[in-house]
Amino acid sequence: MNAPAHPIEQLTAELADLDWITDEGRVGRLSQDFNWYSPVLKRQLEGKRAAAAVRPRNEDEIKRLVSLCARLRVPITVRGSGTGNYGQAVPLQGGVLLDMSGYNAFLWAKGGIARAQAGIRLWDLEKECKPHGLELRCMPSTYRSATLGGLFGGGFGGVGSINYGPLGSRGNVLGIRAMSIEEEPQIVELRGPDALAMHHVWGTNGLVLELEFAMAPVHDWMEAIVTFGSFDTALDFCDALSRSAGILKKEVAMLAAPIPDHIKQLADYLPTGCHASIVLVAEESEAAFLELVTQFGGTVSYRKTAAEVAASNRTLLEYTWNHTTLHAMRVDKNLTYLQSAFTAGQHLEQVRTMEKLLGGEVMMHTEFIRNMDGLMTCTALQLVKFSTEERLNEIMQIHRDNGVRINDPHVFIVEDGRANGELPAAVLATKRRFDPHNLLNPGKVRTWARGIPQ
Repeated sequence: MNAPAHPIEQLTAELADLDWITDEGRVGRLSQDFNWYSPVLKRQLEGKRAAAAVRPRNEDEIKRLVSLCARLRVPITVRGSGTGNYGQAVPLQGGVLLDMSGYNAFLWAKGGIARAQAGIRLWDLEKECKPHGLELRCMPSTYRSATLGGLFGGGFGGVGSINYGPLGSRGNVLGIRAMSIEEEPQIVELRGPDALAMHHVWGTNGLVLELEFAMAPVHDWMEAIVTFGSFDTALDFCDALSRSAGILKKEVAMLAAPIPDHIKQLADYLPTGCHASIVLVAEESEAAFLELVTQFGGTVSYRKTAAEVAASNRTLLEYTWNHTTLHAMRVDKNLTYLQSAFTAGQHLEQVRTMEKLLGGEVMMHTEFIRNMDGLMTCTALQLVKFSTEERLNEIMQIHRDNGVRINDPHVFIVEDGRANGELPAAVLATKRRFDPHNLLNPGKVRTWARGIPQ
């Protein structure tokens, strides 16, 4: 009598027509994301991997896979392009890595709204939408490779959030099509707040198939670098630009010294020791933008029109948000980073306080955005000279003690990455509904560590 097959062997045998990846090297690579930004996560997640990976091409393949995984109780970790930073796509308990990159169709765009399958790359989605006069309201600096589902499941916001706030702001995400992880998978359309119950929980409480987003009107964005000799002046300029209602803008970032010294690809435009602002403004706003530069005594060291950016296929966006961290770490591998949120109305004072308390050890990188209430503020992706985990925790506590919210990027538990350490009731209820067997990315939600709460 033959011994029962291992669940993974049974999966690959019964679903042999699916695009399976079993080569150990490839599975190992797909089981990782950019968690190595954190020396803490790099140590904790080393060696974690799926037993196999699969790349479905249509809804039927996904449904058959989910059904059999549910019957065999095989864990599923959903992956887009793996551009996240918190170990979201790293399987803790083996199982199957579900690579959604092959499920990537653009569906439609109309009336300021677009819909696509979860595996579509943001770059490709924008290419499809621009003939309709639309572009993404907000996107990460990794938009060339990041997927729509990955942005929804693991993203916060990014470029464009200066206008539209974080992705979770009311009106940005309109709906999703999601599948439950059961022997008989259910496919459900969730709208508005119900859809947002699956946002930014790393694919732990539902499998998202399609997403419907509100879009922004297309503009021709001019890109510029403005340099300053003073930290305070650079900060005040960025704040003034963010609040200039008549200037159409998409991105305002401040890189305080010595961060610009780490951006070697832009060295010709970043004088040693300078403080710099990376800016995208609509071309029709250039004159008003330059008036503000003159008012604050800045120097425009780099300027390209939208046409020049498109022709070069290079953009300053890939030096903002967490791309800044990536470029700096290529120069100094002992760096890591923080994720901080300042209080609207107090943000300039808080930024200056943290620079005085930790300048030199913590390098200030701010991104100006609207918060969930629509108020202008800034968030930060500070670079940190890493010494020990204990000191890193001390630095984060110093921020909290000064009223700065920390979203800890050095943890792989969903709750721990949130400032209040909790998940909303709606998120937990959605988990109960869509993942009753706790098979989605298990080990990432503390609430489920000892079984599904009733």
